[in-house]
Amino acid sequence: MPDKFHAFIQQQLLFLIKLAYGDRFEVLPELNILFGEEKNVPDLALFEKGQLDLTYNETNIAEIPVGAIEILSGQQPIQELVIKLERYLNAGVKSYWLVVPDLRSIYVYHHRNDSNIFGSNDVLVDEVLGIELELQEVFGALERKG
Repeated sequence: MPDKFHAFIQQQLLFLIKLAYGDRFEVLPELNILFGEEKNVPDLALFEKGQLDLTYNETNIAEIPVGAIEILSGQQPIQELVIKLERYLNAGVKSYWLVVPDLRSIYVYHHRNDSNIFGSNDVLVDEVLGIELELQEVFGALERKG
């Protein structure tokens, strides 16, 4: 069940990626994506501009995003997102981000057993997608005021 941190981080990531890379990517939240007959719903899916046919509407799409972002919610088992990692990469997703709000960190995967970990004071660099993000802009509002 999504929670307040989940919703806030999802909003920030969508906004920041769209602002900086909107000329290259469509960033869509909670979209039903079919891998064969299996429906998957990433928190955010990144598609290259022109990859999706936006002239008509559909409930389930078959196009595989180049990037998928999943945000761990408070009571959600992390194993659920590890299963999605394998599923997405096997389907052809090039980059999978696992966001862990309580740790203020994002794990970027391009292969199952190989991740780069970025914390709240880092600049996230996804070399495969060509994205760089200041994570202070993602997590900064969640920091406790002393």
